[in-house]
Amino acid sequence: MSLTQQHLLDTYRARHLGTPAPPAPGTHDVRVVRELREYRRFRAVLAERPARARLRHALRRRLLGQARPSC
Repeated sequence: MSLTQQHLLDTYRARHLGTPAPPAPGTHDVRVVRELREYRRFRAVLAERPARARLRHALRRRLLGQARPSC
């Protein structure tokens, strides 16, 4: 069963049971990605690591051959 078919079935059931219809697939994707990013930043702070742009800085060091900055 595809995602669209499941959503239509859930909407049909909700209509007949009188409950609110479920959100359409993909409705909250952007919010989930933002929350995941914030969660990862939070975990980095708890682990006493830099909380921003770690991947970008690692790629820049790798591509440009820069030495790792000493903190």
